[in-house]
Amino acid sequence: MAEPKNDDFLDDITEAEAEELSAHTEEFDDAALELDSLRAERDELKDRFMRALADAENARKRGDKARREAEQYGGSKLARDMLPVYDNMKRAIEAASDEQREVSAALIEGVELTMRALLGVFEKHGMQVIAPEVGQRFDPQVHEAMFEAPVPGTKAGDIIQVSAEGFMLHDRLLRPAQVGVSSTPAS
Repeated sequence: MAEPKNDDFLDDITEAEAEELSAHTEEFDDAALELDSLRAERDELKDRFMRALADAENARKRGDKARREAEQYGGSKLARDMLPVYDNMKRAIEAASDEQREVSAALIEGVELTMRALLGVFEKHGMQVIAPEVGQRFDPQVHEAMFEAPVPGTKAGDIIQVSAEGFMLHDRLLRPAQVGVSSTPAS
């Protein structure tokens, strides 16, 4: 009878290969885990960088907008404070009778020149006069109704008197024009 062959040495080789493979796999698993960790950290840092970049860009845009608004509307308080000066000069010019104009021609001319200079400064800084006329329609966006009165020959909502002119500063209303409005009912 033949002797059974001892194949134990094959088992030892298989075990040795398995151990070698597991050592490489562990080494590979550690490297892969470290690589995954580094990739996650990179992605997080990239995300934080992109957010910081977006925040900086938004801050720059807000700053530019605030600067533009400060340039355009920064003097609105001073401009609003100058409106009574304009109103008083306009009243002074309108109050002068023809007789007073003859006697004090140089004074009246000086006031008119000062008024033109003031209007020039207003225009230079983006202020426009809102000068409604009698008969125009009332616009609540630029007019302020000071009173209502029924006036024959007008329609409800027509301007019947202008008390004070209004002003725009660029695209913002600085002061509405103060007007009287007709309340005549439709017949």
